[in-house]
Amino acid sequence: MPKLDCLHWCRRLLFGLMFPIALSPGAAQEHPGLRISTPAEIASEFASVPCDNAGRLPAVRAMLTRLGAQDSDFRIDRFDAYDGVENLVLILPGESPEKIVIGAHYDKIGDGCGAVDNWTGQVALAHLYRTLHGMQLKKTLVFVAFGREENGLVGSRAMVSAIPHEQLASYCAMINIDSLGLARPQVADNMSSRTLERLAVDVANSMDIPFSHVTIGGSASDSNAFTAKKIPAITLHGLDRNWMHVLHRREDQASKVNPMSVYLGYRLALSMVARMDQTPCDAYR
Repeated sequence: MPKLDCLHWCRRLLFGLMFPIALSPGAAQEHPGLRISTPAEIASEFASVPCDNAGRLPAVRAMLTRLGAQDSDFRIDRFDAYDGVENLVLILPGESPEKIVIGAHYDKIGDGCGAVDNWTGQVALAHLYRTLHGMQLKKTLVFVAFGREENGLVGSRAMVSAIPHEQLASYCAMINIDSLGLARPQVADNMSSRTLERLAVDVANSMDIPFSHVTIGGSASDSNAFTAKKIPAITLHGLDRNWMHVLHRREDQASKVNPMSVYLGYRLALSMVARMDQTPCDAYR
């Protein structure tokens, strides 16, 4: 997997991609203050990374609050049947009860700070929330910071298990962001629905974002909990060939994170949500 040439891509992205993304006709005009995060803003989130699991969820909430969420926007879903796992949830209502879930796990394992796995996902999630907050949406967006992904997708399995069977069809798709920061954005083929893979490829090509596929053998992420319930889902990551020497090790520190990889993942996910919001709910089943 080629490393990101930041000099090249910073120049191209700042010139070609720094424009408002309209989620509905005229939305850019209706929301001239739409905040598209910059690479510098993304990079600033790694000045301090919470290295202790106990501090991760409060740090996620603090970051989201700084980026525009109010206390009344937050919900903590605790699942006693799943050993008390806690997911942090924020909902942006749309015109329809049809839902797009945007998720990333906040827990970490190993002696490192979990900067790549998965503070990068939380940074992308928080900046997506800031950009999309207040937009005129057709579908309802459900942002979830999942607990205990590293212990067997506990938080995401708990969430999907709690969805009543008659409501499953209203969950149109799920975008999972897990471990950006080492290379270009990629789809984890063994963690993603083929329909959403094709969407990611199409969006990346239209934005001229460097992009590729990879199968990560023996691994799973929170998207797998959704595909098991027939909800289309995709995992976006940014791992390179040496990821096994970083993830779950003391080497997983902020110094390992290439902020441009996180920025590209954020921009790709943002445009995918924009496309999904305009598409019939069953389009990716």
